[in-house]
Amino acid sequence: MIAAFTETFLAALRTLRVNKLRSTLTLLGIVIGVVAVVTMAAAIEGLRRKISHDLAQLGSGVFQVQKEAAGGFGDPDRFDKRKDFTLRDVELLQTQCMTCLQVGGEAWEIERDLSAGDRSIQTMVSVVGATAAFFDNNGYALAAGRFLDEGEALSGTNLIVIGADVADLLFSDQTAVGGTLRVHGHRFRVIGTMVRRGQLLGGSLDNLVVMPINAFMPIYGTRRSLHVTVQARDPDRIGRTQDEVVALLRRARGVPPEADNDFEMFSNASLQETFESITVIIAAASIGICAIALLIGGIGVMNIMLVSVTERTSEIGLRRALGARRRRILAQFMVEAVILTSIGGLLGVVVGAGLAELIRILVQIPTVVPRWAVVLSMTSAGGVGLVFGIYPAFRASRLDPVEAMRRE
Repeated sequence: MIAAFTETFLAALRTLRVNKLRSTLTLLGIVIGVVAVVTMAAAIEGLRRKISHDLAQLGSGVFQVQKEAAGGFGDPDRFDKRKDFTLRDVELLQTQCMTCLQVGGEAWEIERDLSAGDRSIQTMVSVVGATAAFFDNNGYALAAGRFLDEGEALSGTNLIVIGADVADLLFSDQTAVGGTLRVHGHRFRVIGTMVRRGQLLGGSLDNLVVMPINAFMPIYGTRRSLHVTVQARDPDRIGRTQDEVVALLRRARGVPPEADNDFEMFSNASLQETFESITVIIAAASIGICAIALLIGGIGVMNIMLVSVTERTSEIGLRRALGARRRRILAQFMVEAVILTSIGGLLGVVVGAGLAELIRILVQIPTVVPRWAVVLSMTSAGGVGLVFGIYPAFRASRLDPVEAMRRE
């Protein structure tokens, strides 16, 4: 059995070696399909792990409520018609939500005009107007100084807390706490710095400054809707807190019982689910591309096997005359087809893994080749050889020995 398989394997390699160009063109479709699947799967898996790690850094048991969808997706006209969230909504949840531990309000702007003394920041910095709950709800820890308290946030005093990137750029050779920072032409005293967080989805979590919400509004405008962050008293029962918040907000905003919510709610888990639903679509598309490429490759395999049968007709007739059974001839050609496509699958996996590593180095996207992608690619490649090799193998096994030996 082992000797027969070895003989068949060596015969397949001889076929590849004799017809190098034809074999290469035949395998090209299979290699392209496998490369597409492996590379796409590596990028998706790497991003999934990175996003899961990044989201785990955010506040535990926290969710956010706002009038528009997360990330700006959806119909902006529909969102614009909704009521804005204000500090009244924050106060409502602070006083009436029994399962809420902390409720905060925040608003964001992008600013270039930041300076301290003779130093200025040339890149865009996130400016946040927030209540005191911002830091815990968003997972920020104190590095030096102190955070804003609720009284300072609501009074609008000119105090500010800065992220690690801002501190490095503007106060690299001196203590940031106690320094003066100019934001959009207004002077603020730095009372604290935050522990470095790193990046989330490719953006820095440390390139920000946080000022009192009532100092932010006069500078950037009051006609805006706040993002309301809520930390559940029991993180393991966050769903109960979300239900209570929905009930309180629907009543306060006058939403009829039969109508949908006029606000959006999302958490780390919901963002993760959204990303995974997108990756499922991308994965399905990549598998579709692979299927098309494998189909083309399979047709090529059938073609080369039919040509091989024609070229080896005399050999097949001689073997049949010497007593070789039809099933042995059938098995030989089918194994050759499977070996041929499996080599293409293996090459595709190697090239795909190489491209994934190249993407990681050049584009800085974390890539991890998942085991399922390798197994799927090799199984699919071998399956293509099995399916498309059946007809040529059957045709070879049905040749008449006498007629086959007469052919040149």
